[in-house]
Amino acid sequence: MGKKKKAKLPLAYKPLGFALGWGTGWMAGLAFRKTWMALRHEEDAPDALDQDRGWGEILLAAAVQGALFAMARSLADRAGAKAVERSTGVWPSGEKGGRD
Repeated sequence: MGKKKKAKLPLAYKPLGFALGWGTGWMAGLAFRKTWMALRHEEDAPDALDQDRGWGEILLAAAVQGALFAMARSLADRAGAKAVERSTGVWPSGEKGGRD
């Protein structure tokens, strides 16, 4: 019976993981906009296709955005996994290791 619970748990975790991921993605986007405003005093951050922006600005914006999104994703994944473990006694990932 314990094996069935473990086999179904990752599937049951997926909706929670999706909701947490969506929410933290939204919050990371907001944090990036606020951070960019604080760094450069501009409302719009450059992207790779902004013709009038230099490489330095574009790469800085990409690095800051990437770091914030990775941090938010890790926060959501870890918080969700800990919540599932506390409520069920089972860690939601059956295998040890990193992301797929």
